[in-house]
Amino acid sequence: MTNEKNESDARSDFVRNIVLDDLKSDKWGGRVHTRFPPEPNGYLHIGHAKSILLNYGIAKEFGGKFNLRFDDTNPLKEESEYVESIIDDIKWLGAEFDDRLYHASDYFEQLYEWAVQLIKDGKAYVDDLSAEEIRQYRGTLTEPGKDSPYRDRSVEENLDLFQRMKAGEFPDGSRVLRAKIDMASPNMNLRDPVLYRILHAPHHRTGNYWNIYPMYDWAHGQSDSIEGITHSICTLEFEDHRPLYNWFLEQLGVYHPQQIEFAKLFLTYTIMSKRNLIRLVEEGHVNGWDDPRMPTIAGMRRRGYTPAAISDFCGRIGVAKANNLVDYGLLEFSVREDLNAHAPRAMAVLNPLKVVIENYPEDQVEKFDVPDHPQDRSNTETHKVPFSRVIYIEREDFMEDPPGKFFRLAPGREVRLLKAYYITCTDVIKDEDGNVVELRCTYDPQSRGGRSPDGRKVKGTLHWVSAQHAIPAEVRLYDLLFTKENPSEVEPGKDFTSNLNPQSLQVLTNCLVEPSLAKARPGDQIQFMRQGYFTVDPDSKPGALVFNRTVTLRDTWKKIKKKG
Repeated sequence: MTNEKNESDARSDFVRNIVLDDLKSDKWGGRVHTRFPPEPNGYLHIGHAKSILLNYGIAKEFGGKFNLRFDDTNPLKEESEYVESIIDDIKWLGAEFDDRLYHASDYFEQLYEWAVQLIKDGKAYVDDLSAEEIRQYRGTLTEPGKDSPYRDRSVEENLDLFQRMKAGEFPDGSRVLRAKIDMASPNMNLRDPVLYRILHAPHHRTGNYWNIYPMYDWAHGQSDSIEGITHSICTLEFEDHRPLYNWFLEQLGVYHPQQIEFAKLFLTYTIMSKRNLIRLVEEGHVNGWDDPRMPTIAGMRRRGYTPAAISDFCGRIGVAKANNLVDYGLLEFSVREDLNAHAPRAMAVLNPLKVVIENYPEDQVEKFDVPDHPQDRSNTETHKVPFSRVIYIEREDFMEDPPGKFFRLAPGREVRLLKAYYITCTDVIKDEDGNVVELRCTYDPQSRGGRSPDGRKVKGTLHWVSAQHAIPAEVRLYDLLFTKENPSEVEPGKDFTSNLNPQSLQVLTNCLVEPSLAKARPGDQIQFMRQGYFTVDPDSKPGALVFNRTVTLRDTWKKIKKKG
């Protein structure tokens, strides 16, 4: 294992600086070992991605190891579905944990033995107070707590009761095991925290063997210790838990990792509370955990966000010691930058308007070479797009009475069809209600390939599809899920759901795409010219393509930066 940091690839932040200093001082014998410890009670979101990439990135940069460990200590909320989704998400992000997949439940027996050790040392006791009474006895931030009447039970009685708790003799909630620390501590976490509660519930890995389950604070630090973690990197809300983390390890006299806290990720127009995300799913505000409007990794993957874009975004926001709100536009900027580099181009008409080119031969079909990556002059790859007498253009690309700066198609006006011909609108066909349903145009045969033979210029270039060859598709236009930067800011009597954006999803069912996309498969990413970046949805079937809009072409982040 190397201790040298790759300066050309690594990012610099205060966490990495701590690791680098530890390597220089040989604090951990030259080791770097990190982990990501999710609870399997929901899907991971973009905030988790930041933590995953930080922990894995540090291990990789410093030649260390990275563990995935499930904090599966609450069988009432955990499901195998969440375990599988988390593993898929972490692998998709590129975080490699090799054979180091662990569970807190792997250590239940050891954790129980350590709890017995605390009891024998007079540092833990069985408490009969109810959960509500424990809260009342704990005191407040300005008032000290008071001792439980059961705090001074003998070691023998505590051992007997704890063993009987394990054996399942007592009902749920009737007793807990608490650490005996300091009920007057200014740190609420040190006021005799609960270590074990009684839960007669089957565990998805251990079945019905256990009737007591450890609390997170008890399982967390000891699991780190067992696995030999060097740097226990977690988010800022655990800073006040660090003294408890240290106290447990010191009392047990076991290997002691170092806990380091960093700021959580907060995004505008987004919620990341797992409780609220569950509500969105269960109340039907979204179509599941992988709905492309969700901030979950599964949702972002389905929408078309890439691991590279998420990594770039996390690198841009950095690792800070104080919480701050990050504009969603920066995430979109990273997605757009990545897709612009590699997504091939194609033509799609989302709101079709029929165009008949009257002087074009009825039975003639031509094929034009359209560049796959026009943004990259070194990439000469092209694909052929058929052209015929009847085509479709975007309805918004025509106006019967246009304003002065409208440079697209209008009566008597000439425009360029991308890589095809110049056309001029000669007639407008309307239905009985006065709606434009068809345009009649003529073309200039000398302008083949979209080039003028006499040097005349046109200001408008339109994308198009051939009516004879177009493929029907459904297109889902996704937007921000909430209308407020902070969705939690609500009027009295309302909750965050009152800020849901009713326009967050628009489904277009009469779209037409060029035939080169017939072979597109779920996950494929394309830039629809002049429209945005789109990804083929898993709902797609042969002959029934479904595209999700990943991100628009409009670069909101650059505008935000200019305003700032």
